[in-house]
Amino acid sequence: MDTGTHIAMGFGLAGLAYLDPAVAASPGLASAVLLGTLIGSQAPDIDTVLKLTGNARYIRNHRGRSHSIPAMLLWTGLISGGVYLFHSGISFLHLLLWTLIAVLVHVTVDLFNSYGTQATRPLSKRWISFNMINIFDPFIMGIHLLGFVFWRAGLNPGIVFACVYAVMITYIIQRALTYRHLVKKVKENLGVAGHYVLLPTLFWTRWGIVVKTDTVSYVGEMIQGQIIWHDTFVYKGENEIIASAKQDVNVQAFLSFTRYPYVYVTKRDFGYEVRWIDLRYRTKTHYAFMAIVHLNDDLRILDSYAGWEYREHKIEEKLILALDKS
Repeated sequence: MDTGTHIAMGFGLAGLAYLDPAVAASPGLASAVLLGTLIGSQAPDIDTVLKLTGNARYIRNHRGRSHSIPAMLLWTGLISGGVYLFHSGISFLHLLLWTLIAVLVHVTVDLFNSYGTQATRPLSKRWISFNMINIFDPFIMGIHLLGFVFWRAGLNPGIVFACVYAVMITYIIQRALTYRHLVKKVKENLGVAGHYVLLPTLFWTRWGIVVKTDTVSYVGEMIQGQIIWHDTFVYKGENEIIASAKQDVNVQAFLSFTRYPYVYVTKRDFGYEVRWIDLRYRTKTHYAFMAIVHLNDDLRILDSYAGWEYREHKIEEKLILALDKS
């Protein structure tokens, strides 16, 4: 989920903690738990700092090791221990428990959007994404904000947020059932064997669609139950130009993350442009998550780029700058 939602959940879990008699009876412990849940709800995303070292490292690692099983235990121990140093005389076990819950909730809710996480590392490096909830979900944020209003009005925060999370769990179950129903509907519409995935948006009645077979992929969307097919991508196999471009670190990072890539080659004045796109992230003009490599006629890599760009003209500007520096 987005940072704002994780922060809201940190406060919400601090409210839920008032169901714990030890927290409700101790202002000091309640204060410590608030710090633990707030920091715990953000800690797994500390790998965002990897953006400072370049897009390749960020793409390869974001939501990877920082969301793994060992990392969840590490965050819990470090955060609880750090908070405890400044709150003597409180129950460390209760602080540890609520901090652990905050970390687990962060990683769990991240599984439900299309980006996903590597939450089962080190058992598996597979990216897990259930594709049921958008990165920012207005309903989930809305029920948290409503809970804060009731808390501010003087209602018992434990009861308030028990209701909030009961509603949220019910909502996620409803989204899961809807997802299964809509996937079945898309399969009946297209009528081909393959891997089907729907992609949530900000709107409940609008979903992206990607269908991948051994030889072709289809991209479309569903709007209020109506299916619209936009693009068809036929896989043509790899040539020496693509093979050379795959040696680039940005491309390797991109391909380590996406399960829905498509690559094509364009002849340019300086040689070749090889572009990989992630079929999950279609905009009105292009596919926003990509890796691009420029090579000269001798197939030497001149420059590359991997990341997000929602404006096509900005992509060209970045590549022109990169060429000027090469």
